[in-house]
Amino acid sequence: MSSQKSDSTEHHLFEHMVSSETIASGGMLNVKRDQVRLYNGNTSQREYVIHPGAVVVVPMLPNGNVVLERQFRYPLHQVFIELPAGKIDQGEDTLVTGQRELFEETGFTATEWVKLGHQHPCIGYSNEVIHMYLARNLKAGAHQRDEDESLEVFEAPFEACIEMIQSGQITDGKTIVALFFAEKYLANLKLTHG
Repeated sequence: MSSQKSDSTEHHLFEHMVSSETIASGGMLNVKRDQVRLYNGNTSQREYVIHPGAVVVVPMLPNGNVVLERQFRYPLHQVFIELPAGKIDQGEDTLVTGQRELFEETGFTATEWVKLGHQHPCIGYSNEVIHMYLARNLKAGAHQRDEDESLEVFEAPFEACIEMIQSGQITDGKTIVALFFAEKYLANLKLTHG
């Protein structure tokens, strides 16, 4: 039985836009400020970021290792361990985004792609959706990174990735969720196929 209630029982939770304004506009992100009417008739204000959406890929090598990246992230001024990921171009299919980002960032291509699901990483202040894929049967090639993109690619056993989450070495939310989804998928696959 699903823990999610049907929309008809949730109408008292909905907020309806009264007015909307763009308070900042950048190359990729826009920030909006909306006045909303609550179910009880009161009004409130919501500020949020409009995001084009993204894809994160769990690339698995034939030996079972995962391809990871070390990348400096300016807002937090530190280097993070992450899975390959990137934003969806307008009108682009999410699988195409995943294939493009994996190749551009790491040089790898894959012949097997499995959609693991999607996540909403920051529901309090953004409409961003991140789609998750498992990529297997990888073939190495030369990366096609943007000129302003600097990262290190390395590999680690899947178990080591989970340990890095538990030890706090991997703290990137999209990476954590995607690895856990992949872990569950692979465990179910093993049970099904012995």
